[in-house]
Amino acid sequence: MELLLLVPVAAFVWKLYQLKRSPHDAPLRCVTLCLLCAVLSYPLAMPGGAAGVETVAGHGTARLMQNVLLLLMMYFLMCFYLYSAEGPAGRTRARREAIVVAVVTVAVTAVAETAPHKVFAGSFTSADMTIPQAAFFYGGAGLYLMYALGMAGKWTRRYARMSRRPHSTGLWMAAVSLTAMAGTCALRAVFVVILWAGGSVPKPLMVGVAFLLTALILLFVAGFTYSGARTRMASLRLWLRHRRDYRRLTPLWELLSEAYPENVLRAASPAVLDRWRARGVHRRYHRRIVECRDGLVDISPYLVDGGGGETVRNLDPAEFASLLRQAAARVGQDDRTPRRAVPLPMALGNDRRSDVTQLIAVSDALRTSA
Repeated sequence: MELLLLVPVAAFVWKLYQLKRSPHDAPLRCVTLCLLCAVLSYPLAMPGGAAGVETVAGHGTARLMQNVLLLLMMYFLMCFYLYSAEGPAGRTRARREAIVVAVVTVAVTAVAETAPHKVFAGSFTSADMTIPQAAFFYGGAGLYLMYALGMAGKWTRRYARMSRRPHSTGLWMAAVSLTAMAGTCALRAVFVVILWAGGSVPKPLMVGVAFLLTALILLFVAGFTYSGARTRMASLRLWLRHRRDYRRLTPLWELLSEAYPENVLRAASPAVLDRWRARGVHRRYHRRIVECRDGLVDISPYLVDGGGGETVRNLDPAEFASLLRQAAARVGQDDRTPRRAVPLPMALGNDRRSDVTQLIAVSDALRTSA
């Protein structure tokens, strides 16, 4: 179960990073606080975490803290939608909702303080609901959670219909989890009423609902981070491709940079931070492409005869690599080769990716021939 905590923790860390870059973004701040409450409440739901807190602070403290954090989590989630949908006008509604959650929080805290010593020593499934404080504590908190989750699920479905993939996929995941959580809270409220009236509820059913609620919280976190995680995965794939292509271009770059060392670009500033940034994979990749292109422009007079580039259009990479080695050996010699650059037509197309593909093919041919 400890591994499951990594999901909300990773989501919170990512949102915290985004909040650092945009500290005045109110909806983002609300999402970050919502995830923080989820991260703090999740360990309290586990037996080990609850036992540790209650050993220090007394019986029932962990249960009270968990429910208060859940109330705050739902409040910040509602604020996210209010700020996103209504803008500045949502601040007034957020203040009203803050009063509501404050009243509920004070009420459940007061009830918990006046309850007998061991009423909240266990979990929801083992609590004695015939005690009025226990019934009010779980019932009151559950009703507010049902209200907040239902409203959040309604707004999420509205945004999901308006959005496109991949944003809509994550929003639908969040909408399903929020609606299902509202349903589980309503079901637990029914359990409270039945138990308070002296009835009984099967223990496996109560345990199953508790585990379902925990799983739905994880689904909610995954839904809200789905779009960002997918974007990060795409960025990772691009990073890996640039790193691979950068290395594959090494033979071509070494040949051209040896012939024209002045084409090798340096960091614009001697500052340590600028030098560190210049070593990033994407910067090195693009810099290497520019250096290879500049080298090919400089060496082009040695590659063609009569100033025309058509002679190299139909050469395969191996033949072009051989011609390039011969031309590099002639650079600097006092011959009659014209020094004016000659355009080299691309055999694979004129777009950037085709250009890079051809450079890589020539570089691979150089490596093979070496």
